Amino acid sequence: MTTILRLPTEPERLTIPALLLRNAEDHGDRPALSWRARDGGDDGGWTTLTWREVRHEAAVLAAGYSALGVERGEQVLMMMGNRAEHWLSDLALTHLGAVPVSVYGTAAPGQIAHIARHSRARLAIVEGARERERWEPLLADASVPLEELVVVEPADAGQHRSYGSLRGTGERLRSEEAFDKGWRETRAQDPLTVVYTSGTTGDPKAVPITHRSVVVNALALDRVVELPDHVEHICYLPFAHIAERMLGIYLPVFRASHVHLCADAAAVAATARALHPAQFFGVPRVWEKLAASVRAALATLPEEQRTAIEEASATAREHVACRERGERPSAGLEAAYRAAKETVLDPLLTLAGFERLVWTASASAPMPLDVVRFWAGFGIVVMDAWGLTETVGVFTTNSPSAFRLGSVGRPLEGLELRIADDGEILVRGETVFTGYLLADGTVDGALDADGWFATGDIGHVDDDGYLWLTDRKKEMIITSTGKNVSPALVENTLKEHPLIGQALVHGDGRSYLVALLVLDAEMTPAWAAARGIEGDPAGHPAVLEEIARAVDAANARLNRTEQIKRYRVLTGEWGPETGELTPSLKLRRRVIRDQYGEVLDALYGEDGA
Repeated sequence: MTTILRLPTEPERLTIPALLLRNAEDHGDRPALSWRARDGGDDGGWTTLTWREVRHEAAVLAAGYSALGVERGEQVLMMMGNRAEHWLSDLALTHLGAVPVSVYGTAAPGQIAHIARHSRARLAIVEGARERERWEPLLADASVPLEELVVVEPADAGQHRSYGSLRGTGERLRSEEAFDKGWRETRAQDPLTVVYTSGTTGDPKAVPITHRSVVVNALALDRVVELPDHVEHICYLPFAHIAERMLGIYLPVFRASHVHLCADAAAVAATARALHPAQFFGVPRVWEKLAASVRAALATLPEEQRTAIEEASATAREHVACRERGERPSAGLEAAYRAAKETVLDPLLTLAGFERLVWTASASAPMPLDVVRFWAGFGIVVMDAWGLTETVGVFTTNSPSAFRLGSVGRPLEGLELRIADDGEILVRGETVFTGYLLADGTVDGALDADGWFATGDIGHVDDDGYLWLTDRKKEMIITSTGKNVSPALVENTLKEHPLIGQALVHGDGRSYLVALLVLDAEMTPAWAAARGIEGDPAGHPAVLEEIARAVDAANARLNRTEQIKRYRVLTGEWGPETGELTPSLKLRRRVIRDQYGEVLDALYGEDGA
């Protein structure tokens, strides 16, 4: 729990601007926000603002946005990457009492138009030419209230206002008195932001989030998360996702910590190597890719070194298992673990920038158990958590003092959950929203008469109160024989083999399951090279034979209904840019099924079963 921070007022009255003022007064010289030049590369230096400078910049930008006519309560849309202008504008708008809303950079034109229309926003702040061209048609659409664009990249502004000119206006007009008056009118129950759900099954839904719900969630997390003072955070997920809104903006303000913006999610591993952070959050796909990179590197080592690493990893897993059972490791095990860490594991972790980690976490989707166990072999316990936009992020979490590998932990203090008869997870508590925001500004209630919200996730709670996720209710496969199958369970079992980087299981309304298997882009070449296979390994008989063995091994662990009868091996990793993954790196099942429809149909053959 954070111990260095005072709360400037009662927790139920706290707002983000009040906490930012606290940071400027108490920790003004501490670093708050760092970023690299857009063309700086791995060797480019960091630009850093202190908390005092952040607050000054927020005041300047607030004056600039106020001069554009931004008013209290109105939504302002933003489509930018993880860059300083996005982060600072968010805080500036919050101080005006406006409601900043981040829009996914990968949103389809129809989704952008829906959000612009639904939010009634008059202003949008966009990054460059690519974004400007997608938003400009809305300015001429009579059904959309959008009136003006601010473009961050000066060379791309064209006829629109540039961010630089807006900031210049703010410098001229900034008034400490007006800035202070503006944020002090904000109340804890006022909206802090609106997060639009990803809309993979229809139009995005608007989730209003208040200052109070964010602060309550931060306080509850702080009771179970032990972090160093002013801890650093690598910020790389989209701000349109509730996870990065909490981790990259609100929790750093609450904790007076240090945010490092990573503009390119593909560079997160390089950023970690440069910073050697004490905490790291990754969605499951990130942990999978990091594990694949380490496995590929280990595969190239001499057998003697690999054996030493395997022995050290076994000791680390034994140590983790002891802690998982709630037991104190024996003196002998503790000594063996410390020796393994110092002589074998930490030198390897240092290469990845992970040797200082004291808190590692994941959320967004079920974490493959083999990936969790892989990292446990380095003494890293990935604290899996679970929550939704509708619960302001984390609702359940594991902690260093109480965890179960593979589970998503237990509810935070003051929150309740129960399992419905059909396995759906129901939640209740102060951080659970009351309903979705409608276009007319009213809220469509989403809670039942007793205050429970049906999450759409399926799971169960064990005897010790830990929640275990199964899948999304709407993604469950129902075979033609009426059997329910969790695709995530089958996919994660298949991905336990290092050559299988991604998988999609298909079979709704069919008599058996088929799968699309994507070769791991890093592990497959290393595996092939270790066996003397030259050239492109994709399609090589030895690789295909190994995949066949992997499918057989997975099927041996699955029940008959869950087993894969046929599959197709693919190359070319799925990603957000090509549409197969969401911005938070979850499968877009409908997109993949549409894209590979002929392949999937062919796997069922002429019988079409």
